[in-house]
Amino acid sequence: MIQAEDRRFHQHAGVDWAIASPAPALRHRQGVGCAALRYSVHRIRRADATITGVAPIISVSNLSKTYASGFQALKSINLDIRRAEIFALLGPNGAGKTTLISIICGIVNPSEGAVSVDGHDIVAAYRTVRSMIGLVPQELTTDAFETVWATVTFSRGLFGKPANPGYIEKVLKDLSLWDKKDSKVMTLSGGMKRRLLIAKALSHEPQILFLDEPTAGVDVELRKDMWQVVRTLRASGVTIILTTHYIEEAEEMADRIGVIAKGEIILVERKDELMRKLGKKQLVLQLHNRLTGIPPNLAVYGLEVNADGSELMYTYDTRAERTGISALLKDLSTAGIVFTDLNTTQSSLEDIFVDLVRKSK
Repeated sequence: MIQAEDRRFHQHAGVDWAIASPAPALRHRQGVGCAALRYSVHRIRRADATITGVAPIISVSNLSKTYASGFQALKSINLDIRRAEIFALLGPNGAGKTTLISIICGIVNPSEGAVSVDGHDIVAAYRTVRSMIGLVPQELTTDAFETVWATVTFSRGLFGKPANPGYIEKVLKDLSLWDKKDSKVMTLSGGMKRRLLIAKALSHEPQILFLDEPTAGVDVELRKDMWQVVRTLRASGVTIILTTHYIEEAEEMADRIGVIAKGEIILVERKDELMRKLGKKQLVLQLHNRLTGIPPNLAVYGLEVNADGSELMYTYDTRAERTGISALLKDLSTAGIVFTDLNTTQSSLEDIFVDLVRKSK
């Protein structure tokens, strides 16, 4: 059941989360450009985001959230998000992803702990923080009777930003919405409505963009276009935090991966380092004769056989001093098992994610 504050998040995040107390206009450096979009954010070198000692743009300290029902959604979360990185927050349904995002965005109140955004406390400097953040929620919540142009323009005004038709035009064109600018929201396809939510989130030129399942219900071509926009945003200095059920997207896009389960962060790591540390390889042997089962003398290797008995699979840790492959091949020969071919495969991020979540249960 959705908690009261969760309902408030879903109601406000997509349409009017800035209405209660519109943020004043902030003064940003002007003229920061990029190949596809133009944003008023402080440009930094991409390498700076990984330099030790550089202050994170988002810092979460000992954050907990317990609802009135007694359900603890978050448990002592500690997390730093670096400037101009793409950070993927992964976790099963109900893990606490949306609660964490909504607290950082100032929509849900934490029970304990603190969050700062670019050095500003989210409670003490609520308006300042909110104006720095763009949020694309899961729900397609927009005014069905408004036009695309009016929807995005109105969203910009809620944050106290002066009118800028040229900027709105640029955003709509980059999201392939320009030809729909005069269309009513109700006439848009699901994929186009998803793009409209992104346009709304970008309307006030945020420094940080939260994407909560941004490509859910979007076809393959639209998904590719949207991720190109994300890459361009990151190149211009925008920090991207995304959640997604398409783990292959996180594997392709993210600089760092965070995994949350049962309200706790169980891992934060650079994607390439995570793949190196936790990724396993599998040796696949094409057999000359089919097997109906694993011989007892080979049980120590944890072998698997495919459904028709034509392949034998051996999973090993690439970090181990000895992989056991030489011993396995010797024992296979002793057992009279002949193979005609072999190949190796690397664990995907999805394999690693599933394994981590399983171990956390």
